[in-house]
Amino acid sequence: MTTVNDDATSSDWDGRYYHVDQVLNTPGPRTEDSFQAGDAVKDFLRNQCKILVIGAGGLGCEILANLALTGFKDIHVIDMDTIDISNLNRQFLFRPKDVGNPKALVAAEFIMQRVPGVKVTPYFGKIQDKDEDYYLQFNIIVCGLDSVEARRWINATLVNMVDEENPESLKPLIDGGTEGFKGQARVILPTISSCYECSLDMLNKPTAFPICTIANTPRLPEHCIEWASVLEWPRVHGEKKLDTDDPEHIGWLYNTALTRAKEFKIEGVTWSLTQGVVKNIIPAIASTNAIIAASCCNEAFKIATSSAAFLNNYFMLIGTEGVYSYTFEHEKRKECPVCGGESLDITISKEWTVERLIEMLVEKQDIQIKKPSLSSGIKQIYFQAPPQLEQATRPNLEKKVSELVEDGGEVTVTSSTLPFNLSLRIKYT
Repeated sequence: MTTVNDDATSSDWDGRYYHVDQVLNTPGPRTEDSFQAGDAVKDFLRNQCKILVIGAGGLGCEILANLALTGFKDIHVIDMDTIDISNLNRQFLFRPKDVGNPKALVAAEFIMQRVPGVKVTPYFGKIQDKDEDYYLQFNIIVCGLDSVEARRWINATLVNMVDEENPESLKPLIDGGTEGFKGQARVILPTISSCYECSLDMLNKPTAFPICTIANTPRLPEHCIEWASVLEWPRVHGEKKLDTDDPEHIGWLYNTALTRAKEFKIEGVTWSLTQGVVKNIIPAIASTNAIIAASCCNEAFKIATSSAAFLNNYFMLIGTEGVYSYTFEHEKRKECPVCGGESLDITISKEWTVERLIEMLVEKQDIQIKKPSLSSGIKQIYFQAPPQLEQATRPNLEKKVSELVEDGGEVTVTSSTLPFNLSLRIKYT
């Protein structure tokens, strides 16, 4: 496609989509039966289809530009972050003058200036700020997020929105993600295909740890570093904010964590590990972002126009040793708490305490729930909040689960960060 400048004329506008129109004007061997070639499909794409982009970072910038140049004219974007100088090497919609401003607002303004006729509506805030009515207005939702928690929230929200009597309530979710030379793009049809929650076990091991573990029984060097940053820093420094870019602050955390590690005979606390834990560093490469964004936008285009069969349902890019891609269908998990509906069987020792069960829920690959609260029937086992309830249920942390839940009994797990409950069926060895 040709580059678009700020003073584009109507003739430029007509020619901008010349190559896209070659796809839309004539049916091909892989077009869907519902494909309406010609003006009908072009009118829907450019005048009726409303698409939401979640995230305006490295991946989101690429997605926004691609969508605008592909023919989507009604684009909305949500992002809660402001622009940092470190973003400028790969988030090409931003300039040095934009540092400190909201990403969503700057990205929307840039796209509308460079691609006249496209309307981009920004929202500077969290996806959790919006209700179901907001998400119901869109035809397609594309995620370019760097947060597992946010992906889990939007995935569960879209699944919960589906009403079998209203086909319009099903909103296709296209999710993209990158890490260094690796990336993935997937199409999720809520309640039909596997959802994001179904594939948690494919993610890297989580780096979040339960407070009870890092405060009382650390076993890993990461536990000592988390203790230094989450508990000791505010105790020693009060209201002073921890700056993870300040070498002096990192040095204090490193030395404090090292002292605690020696106390518990734990090895492995290093300066680089300290940085990695507190900054949650995820390497970003512009070329990987470009490939994954292109894949996401191709799927959005195919879904919107029915011009070709869309992805079923997972595309993986591995560029660490050569360039390798793999496409496969990720199947639904029957015990998925979002789209499966069945209880998850957990086998534990009769000697396990509630604290140990909570630790497992945080660290287990296919669960990964931060700050879980537990109940069984009307019995409150342990609640993270409010403070009064946490204090009242804290003594249960040291009790054995078998004292509170019978063999085969069910425990309901909730978290304030996730809009769903997880049902566990407890069995004892």
